[in-house]
This record gives sequence, structure tokens and C-alpha cells, in this order.
Amino acid sequence: MKELEKTKRISIAAVLFILIIIIGLLFYERPKHLYTVNSNDMLEKVIKADYFIALDKIDDPSIVLIDIRSPFEFEKGHLNEAINISTPELLKGDNPELFNKIAANKKVAILYGSTPTEANNAFMVLYQLGFENIKILLVSLAYEQNKLITNNSIIEKNVTDINAFIAESQKKVKIVPKPKKRIPKKVVPKKKKKKMPVEGGC
Repeated sequence: MKELEKTKRISIAAVLFILIIIIGLLFYERPKHLYTVNSNDMLEKVIKADYFIALDKIDDPSIVLIDIRSPFEFEKGHLNEAINISTPELLKGDNPELFNKIAANKKVAILYGSTPTEANNAFMVLYQLGFENIKILLVSLAYEQNKLITNNSIIEKNVTDINAFIAESQKKVKIVPKPKKRIPKKVVPKKKKKKMPVEGGC
């Protein structure tokens, strides 16, 4: 009787497990957006290339300005002909399709926020998704009496070649291994056995 109950419980558990797997497979949705560039490759490419554009070079007709600030900030003031797609909304709705159209038309999407740093997150997400036709606008935005004021923003560029510096420093410094210290062996003197006195006979 007990064995019959055990087999019933095992079979019910097995059926439930199989049902859970089937339901999971039926409702599984593949993510709409998958990264095509891993973070290491992206950082290597970004270091080698220049992904910034100055404010005075945005008159080019092959440029599409994307304001990544919130709709509230966008309504307060924005650059002419800019499209507002806030960073949290980048991958929602038709926005990815818009970036695909920009790439297909061989145009460049210029991202900008209140500062260039604000556009970094949006830039990295789009770049890892495979959009290489994007740049960051070197601009800082401010408001004075409800009017938008744009100023050029300067990004510090590292002029020093770190790898060359490391290689040069390794040439100059010779690492001499320390000689191994010899530890003298302890000599333990042997104790002499005491001679027992000879006992006399008769």
C-alpha cells in the first residue's frame, strides 16, 4: 500500500514538472534586442576612434539630432530639428526602427543631453546593439530667463600613451632576484652514554 502511494506521488510530481517546462516554453519570448558587440570590443573601438562632434559642425544635412533628455526638459528648450528620445525610451516602440532608418540612409545620429556625459549611457547601449553611426555632441545646455543657452563643451583627451610608458619603465628598471639565504643546519651534539661502574664479583 505504501509503495503504491509513493509511485502515485512520484508520477504526479513528474507530470507537474513536465507541465511547467511546457508552459515555460510556450510563453518564452526571445528578447527583441540583443547586443552584437561585447563590452571589451566596444571599449577598444571607442578608445581608438573619435566619437565626439563639435557644436559648430552640426549644419551637415547627413546629421540627425537626438535629444536624450526627458520630454519636460525637451519642451523647455532644444536644438533646432532635434528629435526627443529620452534614454529610458531608446528601445521602446518605433525608436529602434528610427535608428535603423538613420543607418540605412547613411546618416549619423548625434546624441546630446545637458552635458556630453549625460549622453554616454544612450551612446553605449546603441553602440553595443550594433549602431556604429552615432556620435555625441560636445555641448552643455543651460537656461537663462527661460531661454536655452548652448555652450561648447571640452572633453579632455589623454595624450599620453600608457602602454608605451609601461614598456619604457620596464626597460629602465632591472629586477634582480634576491639571493636565497642559506639556513645553517643545527648540529645537535650526541650525548655520550655514561659508563656504568663495573660491579665486582666474589
